[in-house]
Amino acid sequence: MSHTIMLTKAPNQLRLLAEQFKALGDPTRLQLMMAVAAGENAEACVCDLTPDTGLAQSTVSHHLKLLVDAGLLERSQRGKWAFYSLTSAAKKLLQ
Repeated sequence: MSHTIMLTKAPNQLRLLAEQFKALGDPTRLQLMMAVAAGENAEACVCDLTPDTGLAQSTVSHHLKLLVDAGLLERSQRGKWAFYSLTSAAKKLLQ
Protein backbone atom coordinates (compact mmCIF):
# COMPACT_ATOMS: atom_id res chain seq x y z
CA MET A 1 0.00 0.00 0.00
CA SER A 2 1.49 3.35 -0.96
CA HIS A 3 0.94 6.63 0.79
CA THR A 4 0.78 9.84 -1.18
CA ILE A 5 1.92 13.03 0.48
CA MET A 6 0.10 16.06 -0.82
CA LEU A 7 1.84 19.39 -0.51
CA THR A 8 -1.06 21.80 -0.50
CA LYS A 9 0.67 24.55 1.42
CA ALA A 10 1.58 27.76 -0.36
CA PRO A 11 5.25 28.82 -0.35
CA ASN A 12 4.54 31.42 2.37
CA GLN A 13 2.97 28.75 4.59
CA LEU A 14 5.93 26.44 4.03
CA ARG A 15 8.35 29.24 4.92
CA LEU A 16 6.47 29.93 8.15
CA LEU A 17 6.37 26.24 9.03
CA ALA A 18 10.13 25.98 8.45
CA GLU A 19 10.68 28.99 10.76
CA GLN A 20 8.53 27.34 13.42
CA PHE A 21 10.48 24.08 13.24
CA LYS A 22 13.74 26.04 13.33
CA ALA A 23 12.59 27.88 16.47
CA LEU A 24 11.68 24.58 18.11
CA GLY A 25 15.05 23.08 17.13
CA ASP A 26 16.67 24.74 20.14
CA PRO A 27 16.32 22.66 23.34
CA THR A 28 15.69 25.72 25.55
CA ARG A 29 12.92 27.00 23.30
CA LEU A 30 11.35 23.55 23.11
CA GLN A 31 11.49 23.36 26.92
CA LEU A 32 9.81 26.77 27.17
CA MET A 33 7.07 25.74 24.73
CA MET A 34 6.38 22.58 26.72
CA ALA A 35 6.28 24.58 29.96
CA VAL A 36 3.78 27.05 28.51
CA ALA A 37 1.67 24.16 27.19
CA ALA A 38 1.67 22.57 30.66
CA GLY A 39 0.70 25.83 32.38
CA GLU A 40 -2.76 26.63 33.64
CA ASN A 41 -4.90 27.56 30.61
CA ALA A 42 -1.82 26.79 28.46
CA GLU A 43 -0.16 30.05 29.47
CA ALA A 44 2.73 31.06 31.69
CA CYS A 45 4.46 34.14 33.05
CA VAL A 46 8.10 34.73 32.15
CA CYS A 47 8.71 34.94 35.91
CA ASP A 48 7.54 31.31 36.28
CA LEU A 49 9.43 30.06 33.23
CA THR A 50 12.86 31.48 34.11
CA PRO A 51 13.84 29.45 37.23
CA ASP A 52 13.62 26.02 35.55
CA THR A 53 15.96 27.03 32.74
CA GLY A 54 18.91 28.13 34.87
CA LEU A 55 19.27 31.10 32.50
CA ALA A 56 19.00 34.83 33.11
CA GLN A 57 15.54 36.33 32.68
CA SER A 58 16.80 38.42 29.76
CA THR A 59 17.98 35.26 27.96
CA VAL A 60 14.66 33.53 28.56
CA SER A 61 12.84 36.61 27.29
CA HIS A 62 14.97 36.52 24.14
CA HIS A 63 14.05 32.86 23.52
CA LEU A 64 10.38 33.66 24.11
CA LYS A 65 10.58 36.58 21.64
CA LEU A 66 11.91 34.20 18.98
CA LEU A 67 8.95 31.88 19.62
CA VAL A 68 6.56 34.84 19.33
CA ASP A 69 8.25 35.93 16.09
CA ALA A 70 7.84 32.38 14.74
CA GLY A 71 4.10 32.53 15.43
CA LEU A 72 4.16 29.89 18.17
CA LEU A 73 3.46 32.04 21.22
CA GLU A 74 1.35 35.09 21.90
CA ARG A 75 2.53 37.68 24.43
CA SER A 76 0.37 39.81 26.70
CA GLN A 77 1.55 42.34 29.24
CA ARG A 78 0.02 42.29 32.73
CA GLY A 79 1.55 44.94 34.89
CA LYS A 80 5.30 44.48 34.79
CA TRP A 81 5.15 40.81 33.74
CA ALA A 82 4.78 39.29 30.30
CA PHE A 83 2.55 36.26 29.92
CA TYR A 84 2.83 33.81 27.03
CA SER A 85 0.25 31.47 25.57
CA LEU A 86 0.23 28.98 22.72
CA THR A 87 -1.05 30.03 19.32
CA SER A 88 -3.30 27.70 17.37
CA ALA A 89 -0.30 26.89 15.14
CA ALA A 90 1.68 25.81 18.20
CA LYS A 91 -1.16 23.63 19.42
CA LYS A 92 -1.24 21.85 16.06
CA LEU A 93 2.51 21.25 16.11
CA LEU A 94 2.46 19.87 19.66
CA GLN A 95 -0.38 17.41 19.03
